Amino acid sequence: MPLTQPQYKIIQDHLRLKLQSRDFPKTICPSEVARAFTTAELQTLGAGTWRDTMESVRIVVWELRDNGEVDIMQKGEVLGKDVGLADVKGPIRLRSNK
Repeated sequence: MPLTQPQYKIIQDHLRLKLQSRDFPKTICPSEVARAFTTAELQTLGAGTWRDTMESVRIVVWELRDNGEVDIMQKGEVLGKDVGLADVKGPIRLRSNK
């Protein structure tokens, strides 16, 4: 199910805040964002726990990457724009590219 605008904004705001807290080239893990959601935000996201939000967090991550805001990394390498969300298995890290 697609994210509503309020759901998208919650995730996007948390991602941007976490990314701003790290100087380039430091990275964050998407789970850091998910773990930061308040109980009220989890409820708005339709989630019982932070783990339930991970798919939505990754969806927003890919959109931010497509908009040129972040680099998505795996095993220390930046993933190319041709790599889609469905192509990635395993942990990823993010960094601001601005």
